[in-house]
Amino acid sequence: MEDTSDPPSTAFDGTESLYRSNSTRTDESSTGDGASAAAARVADGARHVARTAVSTPASVASRVSARARTAQTGRAARIAGPVAAFASGSPFVATVAAVETLIATVLLGVPLTPAPAVVALVTFAVYTVDHVADADADARSTPERATLARRYADQLMIAATLAYGLALALAVLGGPLALAVTLLPGAFWVLYASDWLPNVGRLATDSVSGLVSSGTVEGVRRRIPRLKDVLVLNSAVVALGWAVAVTALPLAFAGAGAGTVGGLGAARDAAAGGAPLVAVAFGYFFLRSFVDAELPNVRDVEADAAVGVATLPVVLGVVATRRVLYGVDVATAALLAVAVAGGLIAWPIAGALVAGIVLSLGITGLAGRIEKRSALGIAPDCSYLVVGALLAGVHLVG
Repeated sequence: MEDTSDPPSTAFDGTESLYRSNSTRTDESSTGDGASAAAARVADGARHVARTAVSTPASVASRVSARARTAQTGRAARIAGPVAAFASGSPFVATVAAVETLIATVLLGVPLTPAPAVVALVTFAVYTVDHVADADADARSTPERATLARRYADQLMIAATLAYGLALALAVLGGPLALAVTLLPGAFWVLYASDWLPNVGRLATDSVSGLVSSGTVEGVRRRIPRLKDVLVLNSAVVALGWAVAVTALPLAFAGAGAGTVGGLGAARDAAAGGAPLVAVAFGYFFLRSFVDAELPNVRDVEADAAVGVATLPVVLGVVATRRVLYGVDVATAALLAVAVAGGLIAWPIAGALVAGIVLSLGITGLAGRIEKRSALGIAPDCSYLVVGALLAGVHLVG
């Protein structure tokens, strides 16, 4: 029997094939895009890893370098603190005092004696006591030194007492004059920095309080200050103490060593140039020491003003103080010029002394012009180290 059913439907226009073809291509395209995106992400990750690998050592090195710098700064600060305390403290000043006495020994033409050691010990004792006594007032201008003075006050006072006792024991070798000169700096400190004068003034006014009005008594009490608080007189007392010690002690020891009685005449005769040369040496050290005493007052101007200490920088200002100290240095140079012209000082020795004056002029010129004013308390003393080195060179050359 003939089959009359319709055959299966067949697409003649290719639509189904086209659809299938497009679907296949679309799937393939989607698959390709996904692979490309994955590849891009892998590439980005690789670049990030590469950048990290490159930058990480640099950043680690930077951090290590920063830590090293911080450690170095900390070590420098730990070293700088004690160095600053030493440079502004009594051991350094005592060293400079010994060098000054050696300079005076050469200038006066006397033999080497124990005088430099005695002056160094006395200087250490006097300045140590002064630093301990004024630690609170010095905290603003010299904090490292003030901290040490407060922390080790008892030990420092014991060291000062022992140093002064040893100085007196050595001074006995130089006779009565050497012993008297050794006692003078202590007496000067009592007048200069202690409250002895104000206390004496209070006792005196209390004893006569019934005889005069109370207003007069109070006025007198307020008018009796420490010498350290009196304008110009404070630096003059310091300069006088230095000049007497470094000039008279070598002469006293030299006179005693010559077998004469250690009096004024023997001391004067011990100098190669006699009394005129002694006067020149005394004048040189007095004028130089006055400048050395006033320059640190520029550093201490705020602290001195706060506690009522009258210094040239406090009263006249820094600029006027510079001009005054320039004048003192010029006067010192003129004194040496007169001494050389008169044949009292040989020109090599005078040249070394003038070099110290030139340094002093340069240091004075820094007053009020540098931010680190603490240097003004150290630099003036360093000029004597230069003078001492020059004189040593002159001695070696012959």
